[in-house]
Amino acid sequence: MINNYNISEVVEEIKHSLKVLQDSGWKGFDCSDSKLDTLDSWNTKTGVLKDTLQNIFNGLGKCDRCKLAQNRTNIVFGVGNPDARLIFIGEGPGSEEDKQGEPFVGAAGQLLSKIIQAMNLSRDQVYICNIIKCRPPGNRNPEPVEIKACMPYLVRQIDAVSPDYICTLGSVAARSLLGTAEYISRLRGRFHEYKGIKVMPTYHPAYLLRNPEKKRDVWEDMKILMKEMGL
Repeated sequence: MINNYNISEVVEEIKHSLKVLQDSGWKGFDCSDSKLDTLDSWNTKTGVLKDTLQNIFNGLGKCDRCKLAQNRTNIVFGVGNPDARLIFIGEGPGSEEDKQGEPFVGAAGQLLSKIIQAMNLSRDQVYICNIIKCRPPGNRNPEPVEIKACMPYLVRQIDAVSPDYICTLGSVAARSLLGTAEYISRLRGRFHEYKGIKVMPTYHPAYLLRNPEKKRDVWEDMKILMKEMGL
């Protein structure tokens, strides 16, 4: 019998191959977004086919789907409760995260931990990850092609955790997940939706370190989220 790991890998490879054909303008196969969404459903129609975080991580292997693989030290996958009600999604790993292989462990991560604690939660109760899994050189913003290469893994992470709420940190995370070009200043302060999950965009902790006056705005966002979650 085919195990969960093999099924997840087959689905991911089929999706990746169809994406490549779609991007190259290939007309011999139906590479439409609707067909790719159908493939996603293969992992959720039965308990046997449902992804797990461990399967997704194993499937990354020594990922070389984009050029960020050339200079990384570690793939920074995710950390926290695999059954969390709340996922925090950032932009990408920094230097400290690249060294340790864990998201949000540097200065911005320490501030995120304080925000989580102020919400009467702990890092062990939430799940934390990033849009991309490898550090961009010089901590630059990830390029669209890099986001596109990594996005299928984030989608699978979200599906595996199946949270009730998502908090995106910074404009890159919010725009990538919600498929919008809006500024974070216009997105924050209210809920949006991703696959039926309520999404609260807010500023990235690294931005708060440079602009401490914006901490009040983030706390207002967290109070809205806490009220909705019943915290």
